[in-house]
Amino acid sequence: MLQNPVQLRLQKLTPWQQITFMVSLCERMYPNYAMFCEHTAFAAHPTYRQILDTVWESLTVKSAKIDFERQLEKLEELIPSQDAFDVYAVYPAIDACEALATLLHSLLDRDQLTEALEQVSTISVNTVVQLEEAQTDLAITNENQKQNEAVCAEWDMQWAIFRALKEAEERDIELIKSLRDELREERVSNIGVSL
Repeated sequence: MLQNPVQLRLQKLTPWQQITFMVSLCERMYPNYAMFCEHTAFAAHPTYRQILDTVWESLTVKSAKIDFERQLEKLEELIPSQDAFDVYAVYPAIDACEALATLLHSLLDRDQLTEALEQVSTISVNTVVQLEEAQTDLAITNENQKQNEAVCAEWDMQWAIFRALKEAEERDIELIKSLRDELREERVSNIGVSL
């Protein structure tokens, strides 16, 4: 499991910052899921999109009442089985679902936030690592990860999101919205899939 100093720093964030960090990474993984669905005619990726949007809404709309348990149930129906598909794209799609499920679990049990945070960070970097290893046949370790451009780019992105959040004194709705809009408009995933 790859490690990066950003993961220790994340623990110092407040709950709204931690949730924003996780949903930002899920937003970046969404194109992986959407592409898989489009290529395999599997499930409806708009549902994944809607679940993601409810999390953003919970952060930006004070009066939002969201049943995260129901969202989790909906998500469980969207997770593809790797045995059923003979395409590589199934793995990043499963990772995207796993990251969102981890986030939803932590919204149902706030005691799990810090643990979930590290998990989502790890899932996102592992999606990158697995693709790189599949393409190069070289194992990526803590020792050699700095030599891999894609892995470095993923950690850089996580640092960038962390830094943007760290500077906010209190829940900054404008900051949350600008992060959301930037990631949505970019439409490029952690492994370079673009919508």
